[in-house]
Amino acid sequence: MWYYVYILKSEKDGKCYTGYTNNLKLRFEMHQKGKVESTKDRLPLKLIYCEACLNQQDATHREKYLKSYHGKMFIRNRLKSYVTG
Repeated sequence: MWYYVYILKSEKDGKCYTGYTNNLKLRFEMHQKGKVESTKDRLPLKLIYCEACLNQQDATHREKYLKSYHGKMFIRNRLKSYVTG
């Protein structure tokens, strides 16, 4: 089973949310329908990044890293070419 670390961006306030799941499609639908407490007031959301991990432990470690200062810098640099063209 794959686990996914993902980043959503709120189109309302421009802030990002980082999480992990083993069913990315279902989890994104839950976010979009306002069924996730931490993002329900920040709709609409756009999926801007995801990574697949082989197990839950790897996904939780990666999620923790991406929430750190260095992880946020990694994502900013990684997405720079996509955002700026």
